[in-house]
Amino acid sequence: MKVLITGAAGFIGSALALRLLERGDQVIGIDNHNDYYDPALKEARLARHAHHPHYTHLRIDIADRKAMEAAFAEHKPQRVINLAAQAGVRYSLENPLAYIDSNLVGFGHILEGCRHHGVEHLVYASSSSVYGANTTMPFSVHHNVDHPLSLYAATKKANELMAHTYSHLYGLPTTGLRFFTVYGPWGRPDMALFKFTKAILEGCKIPVFNYGKHRRDFTYIDDIVEGVIRVLDKPAQPNPDWSGDHPDPGSSLAPWRVYNIGNNHPVELMDYIAALEKALGMKAEMELLPLQPGDVPDTYADVQDLVRDFGYKPATPVEQGVANFVAWYRDYFRV
Repeated sequence: MKVLITGAAGFIGSALALRLLERGDQVIGIDNHNDYYDPALKEARLARHAHHPHYTHLRIDIADRKAMEAAFAEHKPQRVINLAAQAGVRYSLENPLAYIDSNLVGFGHILEGCRHHGVEHLVYASSSSVYGANTTMPFSVHHNVDHPLSLYAATKKANELMAHTYSHLYGLPTTGLRFFTVYGPWGRPDMALFKFTKAILEGCKIPVFNYGKHRRDFTYIDDIVEGVIRVLDKPAQPNPDWSGDHPDPGSSLAPWRVYNIGNNHPVELMDYIAALEKALGMKAEMELLPLQPGDVPDTYADVQDLVRDFGYKPATPVEQGVANFVAWYRDYFRV
């Protein structure tokens, strides 16, 4: 297949491009290489697949309407995976307009490209953040998610709604994947694992929010990539049992679906730190702090629908995943 990946120099996008190229697909990658975090890491990720004969890289911004129209017109992808987004809950409190530009305007350009060029399936990154103020655990795609706690979460919920209208009006199959705290080698420097590893190795204190009482459904990068590919290969179908009298938030009469993709096994933040200490062979000095604005205390994914429809469930233990990250970090930074 010819697959377009936005955010192709990102953490998930680069890993996904590698896997698709390995299996023989053609990949068109789009990334704007912004400086939200060190662009050198993006370049290093990209270098792993940039010269593959079936890979084409476009340095454009999904918020650039003309550039996106040209990309779709020239390359005519059969399927699209949208991973490009302004990421991060906390940054959305400081710079909300960055999220409007990328996550709303940019996503609109992707939907239009898919609509006008007969794309067979759009798979896009949503987020566990959409559950917001929900406290019923585990989080289910069949729960209502109308109370986001950050603009980042609101834009991801908006993406699901925007996709639904295109599925309904134009018959475009779309599948949203609500990612739960993805981690692993080549990960993002703004994520806790990266920050904690750097601080511990430098002998600095690590900030532990919510006094360490967070629980997160940490999901290893290889599990995420496998899940995305399985979903990509099976375009969304209408739910014939859907009823407007009792609307199911996770499906539709249109070819539209959303799924949780998480480890289905929440881990206490303190246990996550303990796994990191073990992998590093060093103890962490901690500064215990209150819950940050916009953060949710716990995430826990109900992945029954993913198991039922794709025969797949993420399974990498946190201890193994953290050890793999530490090995990569030491090698990459020579520490």
